[in-house]
Amino acid sequence: MTMRVLIVDDEAPARARLMRLVAAIPNVELVGQAEDGEAAVQAITSLAPDSVLLDIRMPRLDGFGLVDAVGDEMPLTVFCTAYDEHALQAFDARAVDYLLKPVKPERLALAVERARALLAGTAASRSRGMKSVTDIVESQAGFLARLLVRDANRAYLLPMDQVDHIRADRNHCDVSARGHVFRVRRTLTSLAERLDPARFLRINKSDIVRLDAVREIQPWSHGDYRVVLHDGRTLSWSRRFRATAE
Repeated sequence: MTMRVLIVDDEAPARARLMRLVAAIPNVELVGQAEDGEAAVQAITSLAPDSVLLDIRMPRLDGFGLVDAVGDEMPLTVFCTAYDEHALQAFDARAVDYLLKPVKPERLALAVERARALLAGTAASRSRGMKSVTDIVESQAGFLARLLVRDANRAYLLPMDQVDHIRADRNHCDVSARGHVFRVRRTLTSLAERLDPARFLRINKSDIVRLDAVREIQPWSHGDYRVVLHDGRTLSWSRRFRATAE
């Protein structure tokens, strides 16, 4: 399935870099580019792209303004920005992914594949009357690709590669992602069953960590270890759970 992509960024060098990266991804067609949000509205209307690689901070009409202006007809959106503080707002805008500049080729390719899978799944659901869009986004290759989380009265589709730590708390879990904590109405065991074991590790009865979020593992006592995350938090890796991982 060929993905038709539009690039929107007010900086020419950034557009040029994204064009080169897009050209290297199989079955992707670059249908156009726009240098600001207002031009992008016209391009989306005339070109009907499947997905938009969208900057956030632009003159006149920024990325979020563009999403609001296009409304329900907005193509699948991958934000490409130099600022990480807009991630939550991006998920609120139903972004497929949120990439930080300079965009890495492998992250862009993954984002495009997520958009492709979502596009194919949405088409299938329309023809079969089956899964919801949320179901499709959450599931990828049998493991969770995104997690539906809530903060106050808002919900976000949080990419699993942004999740650092999951902690059980009675009948729910607290999910830590880039300094934010979300509550998920699932048990730790039910989540563990759907996490990629190559990327996530259950270290005790209450904690799961993303392996890339681990800074250091320190021997402790009685066969237990200390797991130090990049943000400085220290957790216990119990002997029992370490034995199952070996």
